[in-house]
Amino acid sequence: MVVLILARGGSKRIELKNIAPFLGKPLLSYVVQMACACPLFTQVFVSTDHAKIAQTAKENGAQVLARPAHLAGDFSTTLEVANDAALTLELEPDTYLCVLYATSVLAKAKYIEEALQALKINPHKKYAFACSAYSASPYRSFSIQENTPTPLFKDNMLKRSQDLPPLYHDAGLFYLGQAKHFIAKEPLLAPHSLPFILPQSCVQDIDSLEDLKLAALKYTALL
Repeated sequence: MVVLILARGGSKRIELKNIAPFLGKPLLSYVVQMACACPLFTQVFVSTDHAKIAQTAKENGAQVLARPAHLAGDFSTTLEVANDAALTLELEPDTYLCVLYATSVLAKAKYIEEALQALKINPHKKYAFACSAYSASPYRSFSIQENTPTPLFKDNMLKRSQDLPPLYHDAGLFYLGQAKHFIAKEPLLAPHSLPFILPQSCVQDIDSLEDLKLAALKYTALL
C-alpha cells in the first residue's frame, strides 16, 4: 500500500500548521514516522508546496511529491490532490492508496489495518474512512441571533438525548481505497464508502491552537 500525506504550506489559522511544534517535534513528523514504521506501507510520500515542510518530510524518512500550485489553494480538495498523486506516481489500478493528513497524529497503524481488512471483505465498497459520533446530538442544535437561541429542529428539543439517533462526522484521519477509484475521482464520502467508527477520544480536528492542545492531551493519553 502506498501512503500519501497531505501537507500544504498555506494554512491560515495556524501559520505552517503542518509542521507546528507538537510535544517537542513538528506535527508532520509523527505521521511520517508512524507510516514509515508500518509494515503495511511500501512507500510513503508527502505532498507539499513548501520547502520547510518538504525538508521535515525527508528528515523523517518520507519521499516528497511536489504539489502543483493549482492544487495548493484553500479550495483544493483531498480527492483532487490524491487523484493528481495517483496519476503522477502512475499507480497500478489495484494498488491500495492511503491518504493521511499531516494533522493525523492520532491515526494508528492498527486502525488502518483494520479498515483495510474490512474493506477487502466488502467488495461492493470502494473506500474506507475514519469517522466518529458527535459528542452532543446535532438534532438538538440551535443558532444564536441577536443573543437569542433558535432551535433548528424544534420537535427534538424536548426529547431525551438517548432517544435521538446518533450522527457521525468525518474524523479527517485517513481515506483508503484502490488507486483506480482515486484516478476516477469517485467521491470519498458516498454510499460506496465504508465507515470505520472510532471513539471521540481517538479523533481531533486541528484548526486552532486550542485544538493542538486537545490533540496533545489525547495523544498522550493514547500512548
